[in-house]
Amino acid sequence: MIKGTRYSDRRWQTHWWLIFFLLWSTIDGQTRYSIPEELKRGSVVGNLAKDLGLGLSDVFDRKLRVASEAGKQFFSVDAGKGELVVNDRIDREGLCGQSASCVLPLQVVAENPLQSHRIEVEIRDINDNSPHFHTQDINLKIPESVALGKRFPLESADDPDV
Repeated sequence: MIKGTRYSDRRWQTHWWLIFFLLWSTIDGQTRYSIPEELKRGSVVGNLAKDLGLGLSDVFDRKLRVASEAGKQFFSVDAGKGELVVNDRIDREGLCGQSASCVLPLQVVAENPLQSHRIEVEIRDINDNSPHFHTQDINLKIPESVALGKRFPLESADDPDV
């Protein structure tokens, strides 16, 4: 009776390790790209085929496509090259506001067999907005007897850029 229990335990452990290694091979590292905002339509973000380990024939045959979790399709896949390209102008301030980090999560889907890969595209801020002061003129009255190195604080400006 004891001999049968040991055999059952070993068989269970063998199955557990087999399942573990099979699942381990399906886990992909997350792919992340970083681009500046306001890129032109058609600008290349990265090579999806290479980064996901797919051949160029797989891109077309498996109908590789990108689905945005943000709602609007800012990116698409160039089927000829396997590249992720900008589909529409991205305004970081309009998308993420004053948040310090702006990351767009995307799902890349391939068919036959169905596979889904999660990727992220970080949108970096560029200084495309000038600061705006509340008043046009600033008058400072500085007496002659002021100590050297004295500082005079000014009101801060509003800058839509982060």
